[in-house]
Amino acid sequence: MRRWFRSYWDEEDTWFYFEIGDDGWVTRQVELQGAERRPVAAARDTDPDARYGFTADAPVSEWECYAPEALTAEQFENTWAAARHQLTARFT
Repeated sequence: MRRWFRSYWDEEDTWFYFEIGDDGWVTRQVELQGAERRPVAAARDTDPDARYGFTADAPVSEWECYAPEALTAEQFENTWAAARHQLTARFT
């Protein structure tokens, strides 16, 4: 079952949004930086294009020191779509 959550890293002033697959690995990841929440990544594990960033390189079960806040699929999809759109616009 897929699940979605976000977590804030204050050292980087960045919100990380994650979609986690059945196997515990990140399938999609969004990073929003600063008070304006500027997208710096909207990566998919199957993306051939590194311009969108990368997903986490370890399954969630191996992560430490993060405080997940559950999201609905709709909340994640809205954030994903907006970030992906903004990043795509920057590339063109």
